[in-house]
Amino acid sequence: MSLPAYHWWRTVFWLIPLISVYTIVLGAVSLASMLVDRRGHAAHRCARLWSRCILATTGVRVQARGLERVDPLRSYVFVSNHQSIYDFPILITSLPFQLRIIAKASLRAFPVLGWHLRYTGHLLIDRARAGRGTLRRVAGLMRRGHSLIVFPEGTRSVDGAVLRFRRGLFRLAIEAGLPVVPVAVVGSRHVMPKGRLMTCPGAVALVVHEPLATAGLDREDARALAERARGIIAATVRGEGGRAASGVPDGAPGRGAACA
Repeated sequence: MSLPAYHWWRTVFWLIPLISVYTIVLGAVSLASMLVDRRGHAAHRCARLWSRCILATTGVRVQARGLERVDPLRSYVFVSNHQSIYDFPILITSLPFQLRIIAKASLRAFPVLGWHLRYTGHLLIDRARAGRGTLRRVAGLMRRGHSLIVFPEGTRSVDGAVLRFRRGLFRLAIEAGLPVVPVAVVGSRHVMPKGRLMTCPGAVALVVHEPLATAGLDREDARALAERARGIIAATVRGEGGRAASGVPDGAPGRGAACA
């Protein structure tokens, strides 16, 4: 019987215990900060520090491009492809915005994580009951200068191909009057492949594209908007993946991880 690979041992006996410590300590600080900062800005800084600690401990290096295309004083709906559970730490450390997510209401029950999401302004939605109340909450985020980050595929891609985008999130952006910003994450699936309890050091590319205006659109335009955003992201993923396949050296952004 063969022993697990080195990076399996590294993940189970080094990385997971450290991430647990990061989560407990910074989660407690985040919750405590809500006593003096109801806007959640201090909690967001805790989340960014938590993410940086995870990326540094794992050995993930991120090169972000295209940040000059967005205005840090505006609110957006950032839509990203989803390759790995590392995507959120990658995005929150790379995008200089007060980011909030839309998550399942069931996460409210999780200790530390659920409490953080609930009390720091993230949208915990019961999809069966989502409606005008959700739109009002998004409007509240806009007034506070926050932006949303969403994964419209709804699940992680196994092979890196960009899956079909769900229309509901784009309908929400249209109704809220928020520009949609396509963001491509390339290489994160090699850091922790779906279905495998193993992490690998590696380089990841993050590409921010021009915002897509929603002014003048109605609910019926959501499908076309979703397809347009998906097309932009998918073309970037294919292009960055092609660079890796054609001999870009290990450690270059988009090249992927350093272990098999």
